[in-house]
Amino acid sequence: MSESVKPLLIKRYASRRLYNTESSDYVTLEDIAGFIRAGREVQIVDLKTGDDLTRQYLLQIIAEHESRGENVLPLEVLTDLVRSYTAQAQSVVPQFLAMSFDMLREGPGKLAEQMNAMNPMMAQMSKMPGFEAMQRQQRQFLETMMAGWASMPGAAASGTEPEDDESAEDLSAIRRQLAALEAKLSKMGK
Repeated sequence: MSESVKPLLIKRYASRRLYNTESSDYVTLEDIAGFIRAGREVQIVDLKTGDDLTRQYLLQIIAEHESRGENVLPLEVLTDLVRSYTAQAQSVVPQFLAMSFDMLREGPGKLAEQMNAMNPMMAQMSKMPGFEAMQRQQRQFLETMMAGWASMPGAAASGTEPEDDESAEDLSAIRRQLAALEAKLSKMGK
């Protein structure tokens, strides 16, 4: 987030109602989710105490979407997240997840570069119990997200050929890089 763009400030009143300070009206969790989908950063604070409640409300938004059947996170990933709340894993899991989402935001072109940057962290994580399961889930997660990325407007549609030779070469190069990274990840887990 750039320093010049401040997050949208939402204040939570004692009645638990959420107040948008920009538009001077009350908002719902779905409204907040809409702001985030539109690219806005939000900050939710308790009016009385000044406590930052953003994380709590973002988790609540995710939980509500998951409970309505809008499943983005496979059960195995959720299970691994619960397992990650051990003292040993807390130092690397948030960083690992943040880097994974950064790769998704930047698109497949940066995938190889980001994975190479993760090698030292992966070596540390490979010593953790359950690393292989987490690695398998990460691979599934990335495959799912890449499939979703390919179906987004402006991206090549899944199952169709690129329009020109240059796009086909780029796609082939990305596939080769992804296969090489998967092989590298598999070797690191052994």
